[in-house]
Amino acid sequence: MSRRRFTFIGLTDSPVPPLEEEARASIASHSVFAGGERHRQIVDGLLPRPHRWINIAPPLGAVRTSLEEVCEPVLVFASGDPFFYGFGATLQKWFPDSRLRSFPAPHSLQLLARRCMIPYQRMRHVSLTGRAWQELDEALIRGDELVGVLTDQRKTPAAIARRLLDYGYGNYAMRIGVALGGERESVVECTLREASERDFAMPNCLILLSERPSSRWFGIPDELFDGLPGRPNMITKMPFRMAAIAALELGRARSFWDVGFCTGSVAIEARLQFPRLAVTAFEKRPECDTILEANSRRFGAAGIATVMGDFLRQDHAACCAGDGQLDAAFIGGHGDRLEPVFTAIAAHLSPGGRIVMNAVRSSSRDAFAATAAKLGFCLGDPLELSLGSHNPIAVMKAVKPPL
Repeated sequence: MSRRRFTFIGLTDSPVPPLEEEARASIASHSVFAGGERHRQIVDGLLPRPHRWINIAPPLGAVRTSLEEVCEPVLVFASGDPFFYGFGATLQKWFPDSRLRSFPAPHSLQLLARRCMIPYQRMRHVSLTGRAWQELDEALIRGDELVGVLTDQRKTPAAIARRLLDYGYGNYAMRIGVALGGERESVVECTLREASERDFAMPNCLILLSERPSSRWFGIPDELFDGLPGRPNMITKMPFRMAAIAALELGRARSFWDVGFCTGSVAIEARLQFPRLAVTAFEKRPECDTILEANSRRFGAAGIATVMGDFLRQDHAACCAGDGQLDAAFIGGHGDRLEPVFTAIAAHLSPGGRIVMNAVRSSSRDAFAATAAKLGFCLGDPLELSLGSHNPIAVMKAVKPPL
């Protein structure tokens, strides 16, 4: 069977696309085309008659089926560069053995940077088009100075501005480009506050420019956290917190659970030090939900997933990373049910994954060691720490053996 052939032509919003002769010749030689409705409106006058058009719109499963049914070459119209968060990557996944050819146009963030005369060689690119906040949160926590953002109908410039303000990233200014390259093109320079109160026509994209460095925390003082009323000691103290995070080896983890988060100090510290890490925090006390939210906003730790209720009653598989793996977990509270909590975590932990707990009582220390041995985990040497008049702490670590 011959390999499928796809040709990509990138478009801006210009009603008269500035296509090179080779691209125009390619259009004339095809009879099957694909693209969004907006692309069809732009190129309709260039298409040969008769032709077939496959509309690229959700659900994409139907688009794939239509493409699979076609035996002849297909020309695909895309926005900007088809391989910049574009349909080109999708087609490569669907048809990895296909033959590809591309005539890209400048993508929208390139156009916006050029309109604003912003040197963009160091710009961090983020797509929120049909995606979660993770990429943007990562860029903010890392302190990137120049961030280009692709938006959608839900994650609009106003929604993005509000998120930055909510989590303390008011150090950015915003440039918004609307319908770049088209007749309705406009570029707006504004503050986050101004952007949060405005509606912008679609399609749009934006660039965030840092006007001053954001605060970077490493070892947050305990007294800066909101805590349980009347329970000031219900927090993992900063030295013990940082020791536990070191034991968890989060630099080589993709997903992390904080079980029994209380104030959220461990989850927040982990999120800030490892922005690419997927952090999920569990807690049974309902009042801790608002405490974690307040602390996350105070320290700029956007993107922590919270799961409220009895840990042992949760759908743990749904709380793992996208690949179904869990790489590290901290047991901050277990309600005298250490063995079942440890066992539930172990069931989803990837080979080489780490479970860490700060043990105050010798009974907790013994139970941790016994459960680790029962499940075949490798038990590390406890790290003994003491702080002022507080009880000594043993940082316990167990590692799941490789397959």
